[in-house]
This record gives sequence, C-alpha cells and structure tokens, in this order.
Amino acid sequence: MNDSATQQTMSRREYYIANPIDGQALKRLTKAGLTWLRTNQQVVNALNVFPVPDGDTGTNMVLTMQSAVQEIDESRETHVGNLVGEIAHGALMGARGNSGVILSQLWRGLARALDEYDILTGEALVKAFAEARDTAYKGVVRPVEGTILTVAKDVAAAAAEAIKLSDEPIDILEHVVKAADQSVQNTPNLLPILKEAGVVDSGGKGLYFILEGMLRWINEEDLETALINVQDLGAMDFDNTMESVEAGQDWELVIDFRPNASLNVENFYATLETMGTSIQIGEGDDMYRMHIHVPDENRTKPWDYVLTLGTITNIAIENLMAQMDEISAKAHSSDQIELLPVEPDQIAVVAVAPGTGIGRVFASLGVSALVAGGQTMNPSTQQIVEAFEDLPTNKIVILPNNKNIVMAAEAAAEISVKDVHVVKSRTVPQGFAAMMRLAPNGDFDQVVADMEAAMQDVETGEITTATRDVEIDGVKVKSGEIIALHNGKLVCSSESLLDGCLGLLEKVGADDYELITMFYGADIDRKQCDEIAAAIQEVYPDHEIEIQEGGQPHYQFIFSIE
Repeated sequence: MNDSATQQTMSRREYYIANPIDGQALKRLTKAGLTWLRTNQQVVNALNVFPVPDGDTGTNMVLTMQSAVQEIDESRETHVGNLVGEIAHGALMGARGNSGVILSQLWRGLARALDEYDILTGEALVKAFAEARDTAYKGVVRPVEGTILTVAKDVAAAAAEAIKLSDEPIDILEHVVKAADQSVQNTPNLLPILKEAGVVDSGGKGLYFILEGMLRWINEEDLETALINVQDLGAMDFDNTMESVEAGQDWELVIDFRPNASLNVENFYATLETMGTSIQIGEGDDMYRMHIHVPDENRTKPWDYVLTLGTITNIAIENLMAQMDEISAKAHSSDQIELLPVEPDQIAVVAVAPGTGIGRVFASLGVSALVAGGQTMNPSTQQIVEAFEDLPTNKIVILPNNKNIVMAAEAAAEISVKDVHVVKSRTVPQGFAAMMRLAPNGDFDQVVADMEAAMQDVETGEITTATRDVEIDGVKVKSGEIIALHNGKLVCSSESLLDGCLGLLEKVGADDYELITMFYGADIDRKQCDEIAAAIQEVYPDHEIEIQEGGQPHYQFIFSIE
C-alpha cells in the first residue's frame, strides 16, 4: 500500500483507518518509532540510576532499532507477518545491552503472533502485544517489575481493553501509548531504587518513545524536535554523544553563558536545531551550558547566536571527525594483540574487553577472541557471534565481563549452531578469575563449572566520577566527586582520587585479602597510578599490589581484590 492522491483529501490518520495496514505501512510506522526514539536518545540516556558515566540505554535501544530498520530498509514486503519477522531478525542481530536484547525479544514476540497475518487488524495487534509481553518475560531469568517488562505488560493489558471499544489498530495504538506513559511514570513505585534516584525506568521510557513515535507519525506531528531536557550542569555527560556521530557532524561545541534576560528554552532549542544536532542544555546558578554538533559551515553560528542572548564565559570546541578516527583506531587496536590459536575440539574463550590493556591481559591468559566493549559501548549480538563463528572449534565460552552485556552474549549463544556457554562474568576481575581455570583440552562441562566457581573468589572495585547529585543506599554524592562501587554497588564518595580508592578498599574489607591489582584507565597516567599505589601500600604494607594498564574509558581504576 502506497500513499496516493486519495490521502491528500484526508488526514493521515483518516487514511490509515480507511485503508488496511500492510507490511509497507508497518515499515513506515517502525521507522517513525526509531526516529522519535533517536530524537529523544539523550533523554533516555539521562535516566541513569547510579551517578556513573554509563547512561547508555537510549543509545543501545537506538542502535538495536537501527539494525531492525536497516533489515527492512529496501524491503518491498507487503505481508505484515513476513515484514515483522525481518524486523525481529534485525533487532536480534543488532541488540546491544540488556535493554536492546529485551527490545529484540518484544519484536520476536510480535513476529510470532503476526506470522500468518498479511494485514494488521485490531485483533492481531492485541494478540501481538500479548505474545511480545510473554516472550520478553520468558527471556529474563529473574524478571523485575518497574522495568521495560512492566511497561510491555501494561501495554498488552491496555490493548486488550481498547479492543472492547474499537477494533481499529490506530485507536488501539492511541490507547496503548497513553497506558505506556502511565506505566513509565509508575515505575518508581514498583522499583524502590528508581524512586531513591529520582528517575523513571530508562528502558520503559525508550519503549514508550517508540510507540509514541508511531502515533505521532499517524497524527502528522513533529518527530525531529526532542523533548526539552534541561539538566543540572554537572549531570551533563557528553561522552555518550560520541556513540553515534552522523555524517555532517564535523564539530562539537560546548558553550557556557549567562543570559542577559530570562531564557526561553524552547525558542533557544528550536533555533539551535537549525544549526546542528545532539543538542543538550544544562542549567546552573544564573548560567546555562549548551552542547551541539554542527557541520563545518555552521561551526561559528552557535556562539554568534549565544552572544545575542548574553555573555559567554567559556567555549570548548572539538573536531568530531578527528575524535571518531581516534576512537575507531583504539577500537580496532585489539587486532594487534596476539591471541592464542585454538585447535579443533579445544575450548575457545571469547572475552569482552573495555580497553586494550585489559585485552592484552586476557590474551596472556589464553583467550582466542576479543570483542571491544564495556561501559557505554556494549557490543551487539552480531559482533559477539562474528568473534567466534570462524574459530575452528565448536566449544565456545563467552565472558561478557559486564552486567549489561550478559543478555547479548546469551542471545549470541542461542542463535549459534556451535556449543556455546556464557560464563556470566559481570566484571573484568571476574573474567580474569574465570580464565585462571581454563583448560583448553579439558572436559567442557567441568571447565565451565570451574570457571563459574572461580568468579566467587574475587571482589571487584570501580572508581569513577559522579555525574550528578544523588543519595543512594545511604551514600550522598555530589556531582564531580570521586565515587567507588563494590561489585556494582555504590559504597562511598570522596573529594580526592586517593581517598576514593582507600574508601573502597576499606568497604571491601581488604585486610582479609592478599592481592590488590589496579587496572588504570585511559584518563590516568602511570605516574599518577604509581603515586596512588604507593599510598595504598603504606596503608596495606603486607599486601601484594600489582599495577596493570587497563585503558578503560570513564573509570579511573578497576580493582581486583583477591
């Protein structure tokens, strides 16, 4: 079905109620959902429970949906069931992070329910939402309410109620979008950690944006103007904007200014949109911070415009294309790491590594393949599959080494014809501990069991910088402070890097352990690391302290305590 002159005499909504929704119509709805999600990507990223620089749910969901849309981009399929099957496949292969994998499972459920439908009827849509809910819940070992799963459940319930009033798919969609919004707003009442952090669930919000984008397209509403999201200055995290730099985004500008009069944020945002993309606005005491990506010909326009509004106090400008070339080079530097060759019928290990130094350690321990990834850069299902599919053995172990990569690793294992087992390492030190038990020629099941058991013998500490003010688990944090996490839990906040490290070790109970290994990140040089290690040695004189280059972004240190 193609839009025709008939549509010109009626609204788009009227047209799609009057005509059956086939595969091509659903394709346009899916693209609209992606567009609206991408427009509000940073809104979703900002909904991070912990004040750490890894708010990547929006990015993961966008990249997952992007893969789904790319799968159907050239498709002329008119059969709804066949088209949704293609979408589900694309979403699965491109799934990143837990939110992306759950989103791919929702599409998988939709595909199952719609398999035999050539057009989308109201009855089919209700059935599809119910199957999407069931498939997503089954894909999670321990479902947690107050997450994207709850929103999917509420969407299915709303669809079942809506069809009692109308069997038009568009009417049902409208009812569903309202229910999704209400469900997202209710997530803090179901998940206490959300209420404590003062946010709603990010995955649920992303799902809402996808559904709302479809409805906005039907109602001929704008899909390119993001919801105005004025943040605290300290909460603005621009690293995530580097995740998906588009063509024509040549320069990144961050401008601090004091307006001469009250600032109309919506007009300010609208004017910036004529100049570039990836716009963020932060507000402080009588001060604003503006972030934007612009093409080369517009590189001076933002500050010229801001000068008409007030006094500029600071400007930072970066060449995005040069930065992306550097990031790409670092991402592919694992190709230079010498990996242990694997023989047929041996056990091969695939490890996800957030930095080249960490990748080299894994290589020295015997991994056969590395996947670049970690905080804010979760690899896709397809990237994980590609890492091991050409290895000359059917016995594969995957070490995700990050809690947000476990589900993508499991999805890769599910679709492979090889015998693949995911050892659910949620931190890099757990992955190292597991590797110490690798016996390439051993019994596969026994080696896997030994690797899983070994992870219990190590404690993980992480040091990073807080991105916003918050109080969680009784720990008060101010933006810009050094914070410490023990096995993923926030345990202390300090003004100095050394105090943060010592506070972490105290919380871990380092007196009861013997070995402290410090993996320093990309933003810490060896000299500074040596100074901090020496200070730690004074407090723990009987401990063995090792220093390793990690190269991980965002986290100054990863501690392995054994």
